[in-house]
Amino acid sequence: MKKPMPLRRSGSVGVVPLLLVFCLAYVLGWMSSTSFQNLYIQNILSAPTPSPLPPEAVPCILPPSPPSQPPPPPPTPSTAPLEGRRMAFTDYLAPSDGVMHNMTDEELLWRASMAPRMKSRPKHVIVPKIAFLFLVRGDLPLRPLWDKFFEGHEELYSIYVHGSPDYTGSPPPDSPFYGRMIPSQRTMWGHINLLDAERRLLGNALLDLSNAHFALFSESCIPLIDLPTVHAYITGASTNFVDSVDRRDSRVRHRPYFAEHNISLAQWRKGDQWFVMDRAFALEVISDETYYGPVFRDGKHGVGHMEEHYIPTLVNVLGLGDRNSNRPLMYSDWRHAQGPHPKSHNGSDVTEDFIREMRRGLPGWNCSYNGGVLELCALFARKFKPDTLEPLLELAPKVMGFG
Repeated sequence: MKKPMPLRRSGSVGVVPLLLVFCLAYVLGWMSSTSFQNLYIQNILSAPTPSPLPPEAVPCILPPSPPSQPPPPPPTPSTAPLEGRRMAFTDYLAPSDGVMHNMTDEELLWRASMAPRMKSRPKHVIVPKIAFLFLVRGDLPLRPLWDKFFEGHEELYSIYVHGSPDYTGSPPPDSPFYGRMIPSQRTMWGHINLLDAERRLLGNALLDLSNAHFALFSESCIPLIDLPTVHAYITGASTNFVDSVDRRDSRVRHRPYFAEHNISLAQWRKGDQWFVMDRAFALEVISDETYYGPVFRDGKHGVGHMEEHYIPTLVNVLGLGDRNSNRPLMYSDWRHAQGPHPKSHNGSDVTEDFIREMRRGLPGWNCSYNGGVLELCALFARKFKPDTLEPLLELAPKVMGFG
């Protein structure tokens, strides 16, 4: 029997043992790494969180201010924070930064149409004012007379002026007209944009909740009596003073177009555009989306001078005639008309008797007031030229009660 041949030994290590050694080393290395990571993470998580340094112990990173630099002064009252201030009731009544704004007409009228629904109001806080709305082209040549009229009665009135956007002049800072120009657009005589301007004036004035009545004027208008009497007359009246009459000469501007839009010939009215109205009716005018835009402003009717028809007709269409006197408070002399305009008055026309005559009104005028008739019929007058200013200023203390 042959003996087994002895295995040959070579100088190299066998493959199998080498693989076993490699695998064992890998496993041991992996276990060591895992143990180290677990131990490291555990030590980090279990280590106590260091408490923050107190404020005085925080090291200063930035260099301190130079000692010669004084500390900043405390804020003045105008720049101090208002955290502790409570808004008063009057803060909600009117815009506090004047009458200029960047609202469009649509935005303005939408905002102005908001109104308190309570009929009662805190009379001890709100003094009902008259908003004087001036629709002008530029300068107010009779402004010094109005300045005297308003002087000393700031709690009874507010002023809003609509002029040409090209006008760059300004009344003096001590005038009540200073800073009262509202955002304006161009207007033309007899054009519908006059009504746009009237609604714009009403919208701006309605933003002040203390304005209870609204009166429209031009640059040729004057007051005929003192402001306290005017205020008592207007605020004490039970009606509006919007000229709204049905005359044969007014019907010629009615067109079938108006009838197609629910304004019949029987409802059609004409009147002097220089109104005096209360807040309720002013809200109706600026909120009207049925007749103004779709009908009167549309332009398809082909008729001019809508400023003489829109508001007088709206009074009738809305059924507000019972709350209207159907007469203006503005004196206009149509006996001596100059074309389509009433008579213009010169300086030589201004006398004491003439002023008293205008206040009484012309024979046959409607001078009704709260169910009766008063001798005081007109509070204002129009079509006065610039040369009437000096005689008016001279007569104002004697006849009108101011100045």
